[in-house]
Amino acid sequence: MLASICRRRLLLRLRQIPAGSGTHPAWADPSDGLPFHCYSSTAIAGAPGSEPCPATVSYLASCGLTPAAAAAAGMLRFCSTAKAGAVLALFRRYGFSEAEISDMVRRVPVILTLDPDRILRPKLDLFASIGVQPCKLATTPLLLTRSLDNHLVPAIQFLRGILGTDRDVCRAISRTPRALMADPEKNMHPAVETLRRLGIPEYAVSKILMMEMGVLMVSPDRLSEIFEALKALGLHVTGKGFLYGFRAFCCLSKETWLRKLALYRSFGVSEDLLCKAIKTQPSILLYSDEGIKKKLRFFLDELKLEVSDLMGAPVLIGYSLEKNTKPRCAVLSILMREGKIEPDINIRNALLGSAKMFSEKYVLRYAQDVPDVVKAYEGKITFDGFKDRGVLVPQKT
Repeated sequence: MLASICRRRLLLRLRQIPAGSGTHPAWADPSDGLPFHCYSSTAIAGAPGSEPCPATVSYLASCGLTPAAAAAAGMLRFCSTAKAGAVLALFRRYGFSEAEISDMVRRVPVILTLDPDRILRPKLDLFASIGVQPCKLATTPLLLTRSLDNHLVPAIQFLRGILGTDRDVCRAISRTPRALMADPEKNMHPAVETLRRLGIPEYAVSKILMMEMGVLMVSPDRLSEIFEALKALGLHVTGKGFLYGFRAFCCLSKETWLRKLALYRSFGVSEDLLCKAIKTQPSILLYSDEGIKKKLRFFLDELKLEVSDLMGAPVLIGYSLEKNTKPRCAVLSILMREGKIEPDINIRNALLGSAKMFSEKYVLRYAQDVPDVVKAYEGKITFDGFKDRGVLVPQKT
C-alpha cells in the first residue's frame, strides 16, 4: 500500500514540472510530497569483510547470480540474505535480465543492502515513469544508490525544464546514463549557464544535451575552451557541424584531443586537411589511437589512397574495417577479377555510401553471375589486395 501511494505521489510531482521553459526550474522542497530520503545501508549491512562469506555467496549463487557477482556481494555482511533476495526479485519484476542483474551486483554490491520497497522501488518507478529502460539503467547501477529527493528528482526536473518533454529526457538519459550522476547544482546548472553565456541559442543547448548529456559533467572552463576551438575551425553556433563538434570535443580531455591531432599529422595529414575533416566529421577524434592507426595504414598503404582523398571523405575512417570496408573491398576485387568492373574504378567513391546502396550496386546486381560476391560481402572471402594477374592494380582517385 505504501509503495502504491508513493508511486502516485511521484508521478503527480513529475507532472507538475513546467515543460519546455528553457530555464532552470524552481525545485520543490525535498521534504515536500514524498516520504523518501537517503537511507543509510549501515542499518542493513555491516562493513565489508576481508573475505567473501561462503554462506552468502552460496545463497546469492542460488538466486541466479554469476560466481563473480556473488563473490563481490559476498564481501558484505548481510543481516538478512532474504532482503538481498527481495532486491533481486524486484529487479526481475522490473524487467532486468539475469546478466544485467549480475553485472550490476558485481559492480555495485552495496545495491543489495538497499531496502527494496522504501528505496529502490520508488527510484525504479521514477525511471519507468519517463520511459527509461532497465537495460539503460543497468549500465550505471550507481544511479540507484543516489538519493531520490536530493539528486534524482531535481536532476530530472532540471532536464525537463531544458528539454521540454519526458520523451526527450528519456532519450537523453538513455544515450548517456552516467551523466545523470552529475550534481544538479554543482555541475548541471553551471554547465548550461556557460553554454548560454557563450551565445549558444536555447534550441542548440537542448540539442547538445540530447546528443551528449555528458556535457553536464564538463567544467565551465573546459566548455569555454571547446567553444573557442570550434570557432577557430570556422564552425558557427547555428550550424549542425558545431553541435556534432561540441559533442565530440566534450568526450575528450584537452590532452587526448591534442594527441589525436598529432597522430593524424604523423600520417602526413596537413593542418588544413585536418581542420576540414574535423569540421565535416568531428567524430574522427573519438576513435582509439590503435583504431586510427590501423585504418589510416589500410587506406594509405594497402589501398594506396592519397591523403587528400581520404581526408576529403573522413566518414570512411568511421567505417569498421572488418565489418564494412574489407568486405566491400573483397567484393570489388572479385568483380575486377571477373571483368565486371574496371580495375581503375574510383575506390574511394565505391566504398562510400550506405550498406543498401553498396549491396544493390555491387552485390545483388552480380550475385547470379558471380556468387562469390555474396560470400565476400558476408566476410567469408578474405580481402588480400586489389590484384590483376599478381600485379597490384594502381588505384585512381
